[in-house]
Formats: sequence, structure tokens, C-alpha cells
Amino acid sequence: MATRSASTSPAAQASTHQPLAERLRPRTLGEVIGQQHVLGPGMPLRLAFESGRPHSCILWGPPGVGKTTIARLMADAFDAQFISISAVLGGVKDIREAVEQAQAARDGLMQQRTIVFVDEVHRFNKSQQDAFLPHVESGLFTFIGATTENPSFEVNSALLSRAAVYVLQPLSEEDLKQIVALARDEQAFPAIESVAIDRLVAYADGDARRLLNTLETLAMAAAQERLAEITDVWLLKVLGERMRRYDKGGEQFYDTISVLHKSVRGSDPDAALYWLVRMLDGGADPRYMARRLVRMASEDIGLADPRALRLALDASEVYERLGSPEGELALAECVVYLAVAPKSNAVYKAYNAARAWVKQDGTRPVPMHLRNAPTQLMKQLDYGKGYRYAHDEEGGFAAGENYLPEGMPEPGFYQPVERGLEIKIAQKLRELRARNASAGAGTDPGEGE
Repeated sequence: MATRSASTSPAAQASTHQPLAERLRPRTLGEVIGQQHVLGPGMPLRLAFESGRPHSCILWGPPGVGKTTIARLMADAFDAQFISISAVLGGVKDIREAVEQAQAARDGLMQQRTIVFVDEVHRFNKSQQDAFLPHVESGLFTFIGATTENPSFEVNSALLSRAAVYVLQPLSEEDLKQIVALARDEQAFPAIESVAIDRLVAYADGDARRLLNTLETLAMAAAQERLAEITDVWLLKVLGERMRRYDKGGEQFYDTISVLHKSVRGSDPDAALYWLVRMLDGGADPRYMARRLVRMASEDIGLADPRALRLALDASEVYERLGSPEGELALAECVVYLAVAPKSNAVYKAYNAARAWVKQDGTRPVPMHLRNAPTQLMKQLDYGKGYRYAHDEEGGFAAGENYLPEGMPEPGFYQPVERGLEIKIAQKLRELRARNASAGAGTDPGEGE
């Protein structure tokens, strides 16, 4: 969550029964700590606030970085009715009630705008997400969705196309240290040892809500023991297992997923298993881990062992069926298999090379003999004339045929390695290249010398 950048509204203005995180929730954009890449002067979300015209959007980011706060501030900025729906607890009934409230606000004397905020929007199914579409299109209300998951995978394309996506980042160490200072101003804290603050910041891992909830717990424990100072030793004693699970020693989340990927690429099953367990133990979403394993199978193993990709997809499906902790064993099985499988990034390199070529090259026409000819006119124009049907040729291969645009040199994108199944693929391509050469075509179906 985002928090105030200045203690302009101390406890006197908020109930002491409220959680510390709620008491420190910003009331203006100027009080927000972090997210300056979208909220700073001239940045896209700040411009949206200043435009006076709210628009539907998706706020994508990890927990505790300010998604709810930004939605509430947007409602305040536009003097709009704010309706919050939890996709975890809500359903069609809540959507229907939100529509009715928005209609009442629009048709009332004040003709008030409405912002409908859906937290964890990725938890709604397709039909529930679709229920918002007609009302977003009609302008009945502005839709704001919050999600910790990639909206490209979790939000319907129809809804996604009608909403701007803003990516929120974990709060930096300096941001979190500012929050510690604000919390001490808001609540009677004893002094905190600097090394203890560093440990708290590492434990929070970019999540302001986690930091503030932890600070509140510490404040109550310190008051009971009448401590003059919160030390690092006492901190570890009080938080114990919780601190161990999330204290990454200052490492960032993406550094850890990076070392997992590199351990798989380096064919070290023990290291790969260690980093997988570290991430799961630290609270990483197993579904996210499953997606990363699919990526590793595609990028680093490829056609050297095509079974790896299928195993990664199976592991993802097993986790969806079993959940935690049983389903995590399938992820462990997968990561060990990926680590010991033969490695090839030939397809990965070939794909990137093809993308780079197409990006800089002109739009070359499809050769006439390879064009589709579904109508008589196209046949009269020689579409498809001279095409050789490979299945009717010797060995199912039309030796000497060229499938690239006319005048395009043989790019040699795909260069199989001498590992795993790609050994046989390379042999096959050499045979086909030799047959092309014998036919006098001089074309190369895939592998260079």
C-alpha cells in the first residue's frame, strides 16, 4: 500500500482503533510515497488525475504498493462515488448492486460520477468480468481493477482493451525507511536500532502494508516489555519464523527467479531445487513459478528435449488441481527434470533472429507458386502454379523447392546444437541440404555450415 509522505494528519484525526496502515493511508497524491514513475509530475497517472476526466484502468503490481490507495484518491480527485468490490468474496450480486448505485448517483440531483474498484480482479471468471463491459462502454461508471497477476493472462481481452494498464513497482528501501519514520511519528515507538530497520525493510520486500503491520506488532510487544530500544536481536526473537521466511538479505524478487533460471540452465538440480523452495517458502505464488518453468523449458531446453515443455505444462496443471502443498511436488519434479535435461537455446535464438530480420526488412511478397488459389480468377492469375506437393515427392521432400520470398538470402535462423534430440535434427537438416544441392537449388532448409 502507499502511505503518506508527511505526517500531516496524526492520530488525532483518525481513530486509534484503526490499523496503523489505515491511519497512514494518503489523502492526497502529494502524500504518496513511491510510484513516482506513474505519479510524478508529467507522468501518465498524474496527468490522468490532472485532466479532470477519469478513465478505466488496471493497476498491476505486488501487494502493498498502493493499488487501493490510488483508486480511492482518484475517486476523491473527481468527486466520484467510490464502490469497492472484492473479487475474492464478491460475485454477480455485488456487480448488480454496484450498477444500481451508479445509476442512482448519475440520475440523482448531484449527477455524481462513480468509480467501481475491483480488488483482485483476476479472481473473477470470464462471465463476471464481461458483466462490467456494457457499463464501462456506456460511461455509467469508471472501472478500476487491481491485480497482482499479469493482466495479459488473467483479465479478459475485451475488458483489457478498454482499460489503461499501469504497472506499480515494489517500494524501494528508501521509500520503506520513510514509512518507518512516519510510523514512529504516528504511534509511540521506542527507538529502533539501524540494523533492525534494515532487517525490517528487507523483510517487507517492497510491501508497505507488511512493513506497517509488522511495526504495529512490534510496538505492542515492545510496550509490554517496556523496551527503550528495538534491537536486531530482539526483533529476530519476536518475529522468529516469520522473519526467516521473508528475509531475503536485501535480494529482490526478480534476482531470485533469475538465479533459479540460471541454475536450471547450468544443469544443477540441487541449486535449482534450493532456489525453487526458497521462493515458495518466501511466499511466491506457485502459479507464477509454474509459468516460469514453462518459459525455461521453451528457452533453454527447446528441441533438445521436447518432453520438457510438456512436463512443465503438466506440472502447472497438477498444481491447479491439487493446490498447495501437494501440488508443489509436481513443480519440484519439473525443476529437477529441466535441470538435468539436455540444453539448447537454438529455437530461442532462431526466433529472436527472425524477429530482428522481419523488423528491419521490407514486406516481401509471397512467391506466386506458394500462394493460395481458392477462386478461378486467382488460378488464372497463376496463383499456386507450379507448386510441388511435398507428400507426392520422394521421401516426402520437394528437393530444390524454395519457400522464402524471391530474392531473400537464406537466413539460417535455426542452428541446432549437437545435444539431445537436436543431434538427430541437425543430421536430418544436413541430409535435406544435400538433396537441395543435388537438385541444383542451392537452398538451405535450416542449418548452415
